[in-house]
Amino acid sequence: MLAAAAIGALGISHAGAADLGGENLSITGFGTLAAARSNTEEARYVRSNQREGTAGTTTIGLDSNLGLQATYKFSDKLSATTQILSRKSTGDSFTTELMWAFAKYQVNDDIAVRVGRVVMPTFLISDYQNVGYANTMIRPPTELYGSNFLENLDGADVTWQHSVGDTTFTVQGAAGIVHGKVYSRSAGKAERFQSPHAAIAFTAEHGPVTLRVAHVRGKLTVNEPALDGLADAVAHAGFGQFASDFSMREEKVISFTSVGLMADWNNIVVQSEYGMRRGVDKMFLADADAWYVMAGYRFGKVLPYYAHGSFKSKPSVGIPAGLANIPALYGAMSGVLARTAQSSDTIGVRWDFAKSAALKVQVDRVKPGVKNALLQDVTAAGVGKNVTVFAAGVDFVF
Repeated sequence: MLAAAAIGALGISHAGAADLGGENLSITGFGTLAAARSNTEEARYVRSNQREGTAGTTTIGLDSNLGLQATYKFSDKLSATTQILSRKSTGDSFTTELMWAFAKYQVNDDIAVRVGRVVMPTFLISDYQNVGYANTMIRPPTELYGSNFLENLDGADVTWQHSVGDTTFTVQGAAGIVHGKVYSRSAGKAERFQSPHAAIAFTAEHGPVTLRVAHVRGKLTVNEPALDGLADAVAHAGFGQFASDFSMREEKVISFTSVGLMADWNNIVVQSEYGMRRGVDKMFLADADAWYVMAGYRFGKVLPYYAHGSFKSKPSVGIPAGLANIPALYGAMSGVLARTAQSSDTIGVRWDFAKSAALKVQVDRVKPGVKNALLQDVTAAGVGKNVTVFAAGVDFVF
């Protein structure tokens, strides 16, 4: 119901549309103004592919954003949509990104084609993950959403949607090139990248229940000087095949599969997702399994909720036994390819105090494993220590 309300507010009509360009033009927006602070300077809590986050400081950059979306209908079949989003991601300041920019052609009642920059249908809430008002929690759980940060691609998608009785089925296929920036902490800067990807998603909606299954596959290259140097050293020591498997200087194929379920029934709100990242080719990027479950109960306009998230990774390539004879290289490789883990417990409350606006307060208790998984800039004193993140903010649509 939350998602439906927000999507309706961001839909194809708006009260002020006629003043801005006639009945064919719709301009809508969304945003979050929130402050967050963690309880320690010994580790940095960040969102997926975010540079700053919070490390014992109060910041509005962790969760705040502002988005604007415009749709123009040329006819009943042809339209064009653009969405821009301002937020803090790979840099120290707020920047504006072009999230969507596509032309849509409605072939018939069931089939639609979009060409341009379209959403990557990776997760249960991919279509509105940046629209805080459409979501119960302040932010998607980092355990799952931190394991795949790709949000859109430049290419095309095809959607088939058909209803059978009270159930609506949707199949979406997308393919193209992902362009963007990824923040490299070892290099201390954001690096541009592009990567070919394809995705398919299946969704079934029956009353208050939504089920979604998605699979994404792409080719990645990663040029990290430290890791490239380590691969070269291993190759020079006589382990050429292992060095080739470890390195990502050449394209490697990776996949991500997810399944999600949400329900909003009789004031009970439940949402859960599971994601599985796998290297189709061998590579230093770890295989990972992540999931979360969230449950809440609505008392009028107030919705308290609890969530638990989990992330675990394991290497997709094994270290040759013979490398143990070279302790320095073996130790370095063991550190890079070590298993990681993280879990979190979240409590929060949402209060819909006004039409199209909601106040949220949330506390996350993050518990790293023996080797840190998703916390960043962890000091020696912070290894293995729990981190608590406090956040409060207002989500709105207009």
